[in-house]
Amino acid sequence: MNDFSAIRPGTDLPSHARELVRMHDAVIGGGKPRMRPRGVVARSWTRVLEGGLDPGHRSLRNPLPFDEVLRRRRESPLSLVIDELRQILCSVADASQFLMVVTDADGVILWREGSARVRSRADALAFAEGAEWTEAHVGTNAIGTALAEAAPVQLFSAEHFEQQQHPWYCTAAPMHDPRTGALIGIIDISGPALTLHPAILALVETAVRLEEGQLRRHHELRLERLRTAATPTLTSVAGPLLLVDEHGWVAHTVGVAPRDRIAVPSADQPLTVPGLGLCLPEPLADGWLVRPSGQDRRIVLTLDLSTTPCIEVSGCHRQWRSSVTARHAEILTLLHRAGPAGLSAVALSRALHGDADHLITVRAEVSRLRRKLGGIVESRPYRIAPGVEMTVVDRPSLAAR
Repeated sequence: MNDFSAIRPGTDLPSHARELVRMHDAVIGGGKPRMRPRGVVARSWTRVLEGGLDPGHRSLRNPLPFDEVLRRRRESPLSLVIDELRQILCSVADASQFLMVVTDADGVILWREGSARVRSRADALAFAEGAEWTEAHVGTNAIGTALAEAAPVQLFSAEHFEQQQHPWYCTAAPMHDPRTGALIGIIDISGPALTLHPAILALVETAVRLEEGQLRRHHELRLERLRTAATPTLTSVAGPLLLVDEHGWVAHTVGVAPRDRIAVPSADQPLTVPGLGLCLPEPLADGWLVRPSGQDRRIVLTLDLSTTPCIEVSGCHRQWRSSVTARHAEILTLLHRAGPAGLSAVALSRALHGDADHLITVRAEVSRLRRKLGGIVESRPYRIAPGVEMTVVDRPSLAAR
């Protein structure tokens, strides 16, 4: 049994549940249980106890208004695959007495479907749309612990921190944007503890892999539709250019090295593209045409740390300035110091957090930075793009020497 699985095939579920209740009471009460909690459970209980939660009392759930749930659904990439998830997981939900629950990256439940009988029991726990099921809010649970561990998690009975959750099992796995690696949500199956089957974890992990692949196909189809719609315009335009969607993903290139993404275009702000220099985006239906605004394609990036961190980008006799977060300033400084070799996600995690356990956080931060700077920051490895002249000023302790 790996650290993610709660049971082995053939486990006597009632007996195991009783052992876990005794273990839970002993550990939480400061005693010495005969059976030690699994590593993933012990780590979670430590975090929850440090947060001050009481296992004997249900913490406050304050679900979001349904209008906010609907807004989050519309903005979630998971809305593109929710129908496929229903087909994969909900077709056997009634017979297997479980719920499919889908959250966003904040742990807020956006969709909950499955057995009517189990839904009724879940309502008593406020395990429903709009509730935030993070460890900080409801203690150790598969959704919140999967978020904290950045890995699939299965919990059985009294492995949950709250006693009111002991009659349940839950199995959750993170789902990522296949383009960026950023966390976009959690897929969970939950049901009465004594109905847990060893195959549930594999079912959830398989669903996640299938739908991450489906998200990639959705992305590729959107770019193909953009290319098709823009063909008349592209045939009438001379010179190097990029065709990108509203998020900066590249659908087509002419006269410039292929790349996957640039900064998110805006009609009122120039942007920088290595190989093209400073560009003025031109809006198209569902996308943007990006062309150089002059002959000089050099890009000069200055990271100013003298007061509030900000960046200044210049090229083609134009320049623009924008504030950046302290974290983004730190990332840019580290990439500048790393030079052309760049840094892997693991190396960047160690530099920022002191360990290699924050890969999802690192990828999300770099993804947000690339939305601002686009191709100036490259991936695999992360580095400042060749051809970008970067300087860091006014903080000698961080400046590259």
